[in-house]
This record gives sequence, structure tokens and C-alpha cells, in this order.
Amino acid sequence: MDFLRALITAPVSIIVLFFLSKLIGNKQMSNLNLFDYINGITIGSIAAEMATSELGDFWGCFAALIIYAFAVIIISLISQKSIVMRRFFAGKAVVLYDRGKIFKKNFSTAKIDMNEFLTMLRNKGYFCLDDVETVLLEQSGQMSVLPKDSKRPATPDDLKIRVHQTRPEVVVIIDGHILKDNLKSTGNNEEWIKKQLKTQNIRLDEVFAAVCDGNNNLKLYECTDAKPTNDPFE
Repeated sequence: MDFLRALITAPVSIIVLFFLSKLIGNKQMSNLNLFDYINGITIGSIAAEMATSELGDFWGCFAALIIYAFAVIIISLISQKSIVMRRFFAGKAVVLYDRGKIFKKNFSTAKIDMNEFLTMLRNKGYFCLDDVETVLLEQSGQMSVLPKDSKRPATPDDLKIRVHQTRPEVVVIIDGHILKDNLKSTGNNEEWIKKQLKTQNIRLDEVFAAVCDGNNNLKLYECTDAKPTNDPFE
């Protein structure tokens, strides 16, 4: 009986959690603030309880999941409309270091010590404070570092070099199938694809992936069942 109940409750909880996650919105783990992190844990915990609960308790967990998810959505909408509420729920960036000065009170606010600060700096590639102009701790807990102009990498503007702006490559073929909407967005059609394949002497079903770059060049990647016999890392 428990097994049959799990067959019903577990898939339903997964489906509900999936749709609620889509409704709430996607965000990378590294960009989560404390409030988002707590929301994720709580909703996940309710979904887990929902998957293993008795059928009588299932609907209580289902209702709690819906209510909690909509509360998160409402708070998110309020935060988008109000700067004050956004700072209340999500927090704000904290200046830890600026122009040679370390802000001790902000270290206490951020709950980090000097060793953690220096470790985070080294993880960003800065081993000397003299190379740094400003350091911020963002709401997500990630550190943002502004290097001194003399220590940052040179840019084409610094070198007075004119460069061509590259555009993202668009995937137009996957597993031998043409992605028509993607192809259309590049300004090309299927006849263009067929002509390109013929020029490169390859069949459509042999293409594992193909992309169209900003210069309207088609780059093909073939698939093969062969396995490499060498280990390049030994």
C-alpha cells in the first residue's frame, strides 16, 4: 500500500514542484540571495514531505506548497516595484574595502573576517590589496572586485584598436534535425542549409550539431560511433 501511495504522490509532487519553479523563475545558485536560498529549501522540503505523506496529508502539503509559492511570487513582485522592500528582502551590496581603507563595521555586517576576505580575493585572482581599488560583497554572497586601472587587463580601447563585435552563435541543427525558428532568426532558410551541407559534402543525418555565427558561416560538428583509444591526460 505504501508503495502504491508513493507511485501516486511522488510523481505528482515532482510535477507540481516543476511548474511552481517555472512560475517563480530560474536563478543560478551563485546568484541566490539569502531569501531565495531559504525559499528554495522550504519549497523543496514541502515537496519532499508531499511525496512521502499519507493521502490524507497529501492535500495539506499540496495547499502549503501552492500558498508558499504564491507568497514568494507576491514578495518578488513587491520587491521589483519598491526599492525599499527589495533591500529589505534581498539586502544590498556592502562595501568592504575602498581606496586603501577597510570598513570594519561592514565586515561585521557581512559576517566575514579578514582571512575569509583575503581568501575570497585570492579566488578572484588578486593576491595583493594594493592591486585593488574597491571590493563589494553582493547580496548573493559573491565578491565583486574593481582593480586599479594600472592592474586591470588592457582593452582594445586602451590600445586604440578597432575590433569587430562578435555575435552569439545560433544552433540551427541538432541530431540531424533543422531548427527552423533558429534558422529563420539568422536570416537563412532550408535551401541555404542544404547548399552549405552539399558544399561541405556531408548529409543532414550525419550532423550532430551545426551553428551559424555572426558572419553567416555554418559550422558543422559530425557524430561518430567510434571511441578514441588514447588517453590524452596520461
